[in-house]
Amino acid sequence: MNATTSVRAIVTGHTRGLGEALAQRLLAQGIAVLGISRSRNEALANQAGFEQVAVDLADAESLTQFLAGDTLRNFLKGAQTALLFNNAGMVQPIGPIEAQDVAAIAQAVTLNVSAPLMLASAFATASPDASDRRIVHISSGAARHPYSGWSIYCATKAALDHHARSVELDQNRALRICSVAPGVVDTNMQAEIRSTGLEKFPMREKFEELKREGKLATPEESAGKLVDYVLSDTFGAVATADVRELPQG
Repeated sequence: MNATTSVRAIVTGHTRGLGEALAQRLLAQGIAVLGISRSRNEALANQAGFEQVAVDLADAESLTQFLAGDTLRNFLKGAQTALLFNNAGMVQPIGPIEAQDVAAIAQAVTLNVSAPLMLASAFATASPDASDRRIVHISSGAARHPYSGWSIYCATKAALDHHARSVELDQNRALRICSVAPGVVDTNMQAEIRSTGLEKFPMREKFEELKREGKLATPEESAGKLVDYVLSDTFGAVATADVRELPQG
């Protein structure tokens, strides 16, 4: 696919980390971007082709009200190819089941599961004229491998994987979907993980070692691989993928 003005992308959680890197990469390839997050990204604010709206994706009522409006439809109008990157997410609450705050569970499920599924449906509805629609859920290796202390994070990311598998069965010829694990990326979430007590997350030392040995991917590296994959002809051939296992070149 050649990136042109007829390609438009929506990126959630665009204010930092992988989401910011995704927006930067897409803009650099001439793709218009709509960022959706709780706060604004001032570093991107003046770039050509960039728009952003402030929506608390962890608040289902606020998101419902936003999706009832015309923002998505207006942004996607005229696009031949429409992309949705469901990137926003959170790793908290971390810890054993008896130590998890129930309000934090509700917030995590709303942000990690409800918001991506709501946005996916609204995106499909708002882009009826696009001959090529692509949805990418930013998943995690935790969706496919359980971790002690991460029961909520593992479960919510697994939900995205299974959503992609189910949507794939709808066989909508104009829509492709894939839930993609981006690898272990050096973001604020990783710093948060490394600051968690061992009693809550026994696997913390593994992530400390990855950081110490320089084995964490930069947001820019992961964003490059993700965008290249989403724009490729092979995107959507499988419902779940891992950037570390994608063919190179």
